[in-house]
Amino acid sequence: MAETRAPRTGRLRREAEGEAASFPALLAEAERIAASVMHGTHGRRRPGMGESFWEYRPHRREDGAARVDWRRSARGDQLFVRETEWEAANGVFLWRDGDAGMALSSPSLPVKRDRAAVCLIALASLLSRGGERIAALGETGPARGGRRGLERTAQALADGPGDVRSVEAPALPRHAHVVLASDFLDPAETWQARLAGLRASGAGGALLRVVDPAEEDFPFSGRTRFRDPASNGDLLFGRAQSARDTYQTLWREHADALARLARRSGFTLITHRTDRPAASAVMALYQVIAGMDR
Repeated sequence: MAETRAPRTGRLRREAEGEAASFPALLAEAERIAASVMHGTHGRRRPGMGESFWEYRPHRREDGAARVDWRRSARGDQLFVRETEWEAANGVFLWRDGDAGMALSSPSLPVKRDRAAVCLIALASLLSRGGERIAALGETGPARGGRRGLERTAQALADGPGDVRSVEAPALPRHAHVVLASDFLDPAETWQARLAGLRASGAGGALLRVVDPAEEDFPFSGRTRFRDPASNGDLLFGRAQSARDTYQTLWREHADALARLARRSGFTLITHRTDRPAASAVMALYQVIAGMDR
C-alpha cells in the first residue's frame, strides 16, 4: 500500500505545485491592469456604512464556528450569524467558471480560464481599494475587505474549482452584487435558470463572456477534427469552411439570447475576446458595479 501511495502522492504534489506556480503571474498581471484602470476612476466607499447590526441570518457551513451568535442560536435548534450593515449591503461576489471548455486557447493567446481570472482579480483589486468587501462566490465565505480579503479572493479565482453549483445555489447576503466570468456556452435556458436563482436572492451585476477569437471567427478550413474538452468526443469535418456560415449564425443567435436574458435578469453582459486588452473588460465591469449604487 505504501509503495503505491508514494508515487501517487508525488504526482499530486507536482500537479498542485504546477497549478500554484501560475498564481503569482496571474496576480501580477491583474495588479498591473488594475493600476492602469485606476487612473481616472473613483472609489465606491460610501458614508454611513459600517459594522452596525443589520439582521440575523442562518449560519452557513463556510461561516465557521467563530461566526455563530451563540446567544441568538440558544433560543432554538438553528445556528445564526449576526450580519452587519456593511456585510449586507456592501459585498461583491466574483465567480470564474472552472468548466473544461474554459481551458481553450488559440496559439499565443491566454486560455479563457486564465483571462477570466485576471479580469476578476483586477476588478477585485479596484473594488478593494475603494473600500469594497469582496469574495469568491461559493469558495471564500463572507465578503471581506482589506488586503487579506483580496488575497483570499484572488487565490480562489486563480486556482479554485469554479464549480457551477455555487451559481445554482448561491449563499448570498441581501443586496449583494455578483460578477460571473464564463464563456456561457451552455444553452441560454440553462443560464436562465441559474440567473433566476441569483435574482431571487436580490443579486444583480455583470456577466463577463470570455471568448477565444477562433470560437467567434471560425477560421477553419479543410479536414478538421474538433474535440469536446468535457467528453473528449470528436467531430470530424471534411471541409470545415462549409459549416462556417451556419456556425456563425448560431453563434450570433446564442449571443443575442444571452444579452436578452441578462437584461431581464438584472445583469449587464460584457463580451471580451482574449486577443484584446484585458483592461477594457475590467473598466467595463468596474463601471457596471460602480453604477449600481447611484
